[in-house]
Amino acid sequence: MSSARIKLSSTNPRQLDDICSQIKDIAGKVGVGIKGPIPLPRKRLVVPTRRTPCGSGRETYDRYEMRICKRVIDLGVNERALRLIMRIPIPKGVNVEMEIKE
Repeated sequence: MSSARIKLSSTNPRQLDDICSQIKDIAGKVGVGIKGPIPLPRKRLVVPTRRTPCGSGRETYDRYEMRICKRVIDLGVNERALRLIMRIPIPKGVNVEMEIKE
């Protein structure tokens, strides 16, 4: 049996949870088996920068951080369910990848 894997990533975990709940609702209405959402480890991107651009003075740094949250959902393949999932409005900061496995 083939399945579809949906990978979601964003810097805002609330947006991810909203989209995951919408996907779960669609799967429940259509009657498709679902596994997930499985939270993956959060990725931290840290960028240290000097406070003074000229280089004089004390050596102090500002550290900027961006956290990327990820979720994975496995669905049974159903044409109707996939069409409904494709129609979900996706916010600007959320990346979605779908792949169908045999």
